[in-house]
Amino acid sequence: MSTSSGLFISFEGIEGAGKSTQISRLARSLEARGHRVLATHEPGGGMPAGKSIRGLLKDPAIWRELGMAEIYLYAADRAHHLESVILPALDRGEIVLCDRFLDSTRAYQGAGRGRCVDVIEALHALEPLTIRPKRTLLFDVEAHVGLARARSRGSSDGAGYDDEDLSFFERVREGFLQIAAAEPERVRIIDADASPETVAQRTLEALDDLLI
Repeated sequence: MSTSSGLFISFEGIEGAGKSTQISRLARSLEARGHRVLATHEPGGGMPAGKSIRGLLKDPAIWRELGMAEIYLYAADRAHHLESVILPALDRGEIVLCDRFLDSTRAYQGAGRGRCVDVIEALHALEPLTIRPKRTLLFDVEAHVGLARARSRGSSDGAGYDDEDLSFFERVREGFLQIAAAEPERVRIIDADASPETVAQRTLEALDDLLI
């Protein structure tokens, strides 16, 4: 959803899908058009506690022992991120571009790690976690393609994902695609197996109706 004249857009996808590259490109393009843009990320985008929570979620010695507490930490991080960064920016009328949001928890912790999806949904029925992006861009690539990209760049997201096999990322990808099928008005699938320039054009086209 959006508040005031702001617009909330989330970027989703498996490792190596190119989200970070496309957020940077889109931010520059929107700023050139005169929009005020805030690019942020999860976990860890909230201030000032976000970095500390991110450190817990990215430390293999910690996350392996968390179990269901992993979901609660992601929810706490997201609530702080919303309250300290996202909602104030939307109230100022800015366009917020967020690298990962609720759908990543659903796909990675739910579909990928098998955490209880009902708990994820129950937590996100509580304020301020009821907030949803107006548009979610799902950058989709085959799992083996994305994983090869990420590992070749040394840019895996961490949180133990380096230890996961291909079947994990296939489950995550399928989780994202199921979300997109269930919410086609919010989630737009972008074929990310193309040049950055081509994907950037597809990204803008997926937002045309919101940027009139």
